[in-house]
Amino acid sequence: MKKVVTLGEIMLRLSTPGFNRFIQSENFDVVYGGGEANVAVSLANYGYDSYFVTKVPDQEIGQSALNHLRRFGVKTEYIKRGGDRLGIYFLETGVSMRPSKVIYDRSHSSISEADAEEFDFDEILKDADWFHFSGITPALGEKAAHLTEVALKAAKRHGVTVSVDLNYRKKLWTPEQAQQTMTNLMQYVDVCIGNEEDAELVLGFKPGNTDVAKGELELSGYENMFKQMVERFSFKYVVSSLRESYSASDNGWSGCIYDGEEFYHSRKYDIRIVDRVGGGDSFASGLIHGLLSEHDYKDALEFGVAASALKHTIPGDFNMVTIAEVEKLLKGDASGRVQR
Repeated sequence: MKKVVTLGEIMLRLSTPGFNRFIQSENFDVVYGGGEANVAVSLANYGYDSYFVTKVPDQEIGQSALNHLRRFGVKTEYIKRGGDRLGIYFLETGVSMRPSKVIYDRSHSSISEADAEEFDFDEILKDADWFHFSGITPALGEKAAHLTEVALKAAKRHGVTVSVDLNYRKKLWTPEQAQQTMTNLMQYVDVCIGNEEDAELVLGFKPGNTDVAKGELELSGYENMFKQMVERFSFKYVVSSLRESYSASDNGWSGCIYDGEEFYHSRKYDIRIVDRVGGGDSFASGLIHGLLSEHDYKDALEFGVAASALKHTIPGDFNMVTIAEVEKLLKGDASGRVQR
């Protein structure tokens, strides 16, 4: 069984029930999640030896986060304990023309202040097949950025394939800070994943005249951008999800990939959104599964897009679908008929 490792922050998610606004709510629904943790859960669901690396406080909330990961088969033996707190984010789910809102309360979280020396990345990665991180982790601060680079250097020493989801978060850093840090980290990356906003704000590449808010995609702009990114960083694959935002409730969803020679655009799904948080992570994990399964890269993209389309129908951060369910959608069954 292939071993995959992800590095990042798991947080406590407090979301308003249904579509309530923050100012209406007298209670919150509790789940745990975070970019790389979400990827680890999906890959565990797909049958991999999936390890998540982080640091959580040595108290009941930190233990609850670990328990949540373990429920879904994620291996937690490389997780360190200590520090003052687990990061929190508050979610108000939007509907129709009202967008969702996220408020972070994650300063001084355990992983953001962890020292790289606490983790033996040579041991963690020595027999791994894949390592995944996102732009969120180095955005947590200088220590987290250094921790990420130490892990990446170990991954390269051990010949591990590395993927990144660029994942720009404007509440964590500026485009200038992101580009200064992330441009350096790209030297270790084989598979670069990110949407058009991520590519522009994190690495400085813009996909033509695309306007996702108006549902206008210029695919030739993506192809040209991907070519520039491969030329600059020598990625094996550059990949993007494509979201056409008709409203907070209804989106068009597809993806595209470039292997250095050919550009490919996937099938498009029109999705009714239950919860879009974790949509990009489910896309990344589906793609990783496809590539690790030695599928053609076009088939790997199609799997990632279909898996993520299904995730948009599931509350919470994690994509709790099976390979069989994704493959059924890939075969064209999007009817939603009751299974008896």
